[in-house]
Amino acid sequence: MKPKSPGRIHFLFGIGSVIGWYALIAQLYLIIINRITPVPETIIRYFSFYTILTNILVALCFSVSLMKPQSYWGKFFTRPSTVTAITVYITVVGLVYNQILRFTWQPEGMQRLVDELLHSVIPVLFIIYWFLYLSKAGLKWSHAFRWLAYPFIYIVFILIRGSFSGFYPYPFIDVIALGYSKVFLNGLYLFITFLFISLVLIWVARMITRKSSTQSV
Repeated sequence: MKPKSPGRIHFLFGIGSVIGWYALIAQLYLIIINRITPVPETIIRYFSFYTILTNILVALCFSVSLMKPQSYWGKFFTRPSTVTAITVYITVVGLVYNQILRFTWQPEGMQRLVDELLHSVIPVLFIIYWFLYLSKAGLKWSHAFRWLAYPFIYIVFILIRGSFSGFYPYPFIDVIALGYSKVFLNGLYLFITFLFISLVLIWVARMITRKSSTQSV
C-alpha cells in the first residue's frame, strides 16, 4: 500500500476543521436570531439535533487529529474503529437529509449555505478521509453492533425530553404527530440503516486491507 501524503491529510484536516466549526457556529447564530423560544431552550434544542451532535464529532475528529495527534484524544480520534463509526454517523446525516428532509423546507441565504455544509459537504469530506487516508486494519464485524449505542442513546434522550418539552427535532420521531408505535417503527428502520452502512464499511475496509496485504507480500 502506498504511503499517504502527510501534507494532503493535514490539508484535509484543516479544511474539515474550518468548514465544520464555521457551519456549527453559524447554525447556532442563526437558530438564536430566529428563535421562537427563550435563548436557553433554543440552545438546548440546537444540541438536540442529531446533525449538530454528529458534525461536532466530525469537527473534533478533524481538529484534534490535526493539532494534537499524539495526545490521548488524538489517538482516540485516529483509531480505525472510531473514525469508521463517525463515518457511519455522518453518512446517515447526509442520506436522511438528502433523501427525506431536504424537501420539507426551502432555506435561503446564509441558512442555505450552512445547510449544505452540514448535510452534504462535510459528510462527503469525511467519507473521502475515511476512504483515502484512514488505515482500516483491525475492524471487526462486532464493531457494527457497538456503534449502534450512539443513535440508541440519542433516540432515548429525544423521546424522554420530548415527553416533557413537546419538542422533537425531526418529523419521523415526532410522537405528538405520529404516536409511539410509528416512531418506534421509524426508529427500527433507522437502526437497520445504521447497521447496514456499518457492515458495508467494515466489508469494504476488510477488502482493502486484504488487497493491500496481498500486494505487499
